[in-house]
Amino acid sequence: MTTRLIPTVTDTGSAGRRLTFNIFRFDPQENGDKPKMVSYSLDETPGMTIFIALNRLRDEQDSSLQFDFVCRAGICGSCAMVINGLPTLACRTLTTRYPKGEITLMPLPGFELIGDLSVNTGKFMRQLAERLQLWLHPREGEQSIHALEQAMDPDEAARLYELERCVECGVCVSACATKQMRDTFVGAVGLMKIARFELDSRDGRSVEDFYHVIGNQDGVFGCMTLLGCQDNCPKDLPHMQQIAYLRRKMAMTLL
Repeated sequence: MTTRLIPTVTDTGSAGRRLTFNIFRFDPQENGDKPKMVSYSLDETPGMTIFIALNRLRDEQDSSLQFDFVCRAGICGSCAMVINGLPTLACRTLTTRYPKGEITLMPLPGFELIGDLSVNTGKFMRQLAERLQLWLHPREGEQSIHALEQAMDPDEAARLYELERCVECGVCVSACATKQMRDTFVGAVGLMKIARFELDSRDGRSVEDFYHVIGNQDGVFGCMTLLGCQDNCPKDLPHMQQIAYLRRKMAMTLL
């Protein structure tokens, strides 16, 4: 397993350094607007994250700057963007990570652009859920709303919880070379969610049922195993472990 060190907001950082932000700007709703890079300068403060810097830039220099955020704590996944070439969360990325003090911000590729650094990940996730039927399919005879819910084995519950930690930030989609080359590829987020339901003993679907959904080049057999999803996932989810698990399961249906 590859271990990545992710800086946290508790780092003290430095004060007094002048940072340069090169930010992608484009509003598709504004007639005549064209994509461009705009540079801003800002004094660094201790513990500054990209999220904090963006809020200061919008408050102090350019109120039209568009980007998304909700929780500020790496839980909602809203502030995902490409920072110096790597997709990640702005609220979990310290400016001290960049010793040269020059930071380039781009929107996540692979999603509909709302404006500047804001993309519509929600639309993508909804379409993916409908395409892959990402909801629990109860076994026959277990659909009564009056029936008591069966107790779940603690080990199974722990495995499901691990996969439920996905915040749908879209980082794995933007980091995936296969997804960027083939738009119909479901991506690591889709495969991770399929694995979650395949592991759930309450789900009535068989391995063959899942094979008809992801047993092709747009699904589990299309992954080129370049590890972009796992290397960049801000929640350190075991993407490749689950993709390998699904491949073995799907391959067994062909025997």
